[in-house]
Amino acid sequence: MTEVTTTASAPSPGRFGPSALLTPANIVTIARLLLVPVLVAVVIAHPVSWTTFTLAFLLACTDGIDGYIARRQGSTRSGAFLDPLADKVLVLGALYALVAAHVFPWLPVALITAREVAISVYRSYWGRRGLAVPARYWAKVKTVVQELAIGLAVAPPLAGHPAVPLSVLWIAVGLTLVTGAQYLIDGRSAATTMV
Repeated sequence: MTEVTTTASAPSPGRFGPSALLTPANIVTIARLLLVPVLVAVVIAHPVSWTTFTLAFLLACTDGIDGYIARRQGSTRSGAFLDPLADKVLVLGALYALVAAHVFPWLPVALITAREVAISVYRSYWGRRGLAVPARYWAKVKTVVQELAIGLAVAPPLAGHPAVPLSVLWIAVGLTLVTGAQYLIDGRSAATTMV
């Protein structure tokens, strides 16, 4: 007779289970969220400066850092909620500060905002019904391009070349709208298969 061994459902040492809350990855994400008001204040006070650029760059880097930590130590439900929230707050906060500082026009920022709000509501709607609409690769690329547009807008070497960051911002708008449509298609097809 063979002996059956069962594996414990507890995460392995150094890893966190899906319900963990205060993980190293989440702490990095929360720090990013808490520093967004500082970035907004710095952008409004000094839109184009090395201080602004450095702060924006460091906050953008934390997005990759928390993702790296989460992959090594285990992703969590709280992290799956907090990480995209921090991305949106960082990007939209910086973009609106740049609009207030007359660096960016309001239209591309309004288009990005409309998509982010609509998709957040859409994912929340399906999430409450037990259906996850996972993030796609191009959605992450979209966030990186948005952050790149912000970085270029506040970089002192490009102070006399506003067309460069503005062009990147419009590319970000295109990616934002395309990935928004992908989410709608993914949610619709997933809902159809559920029925």
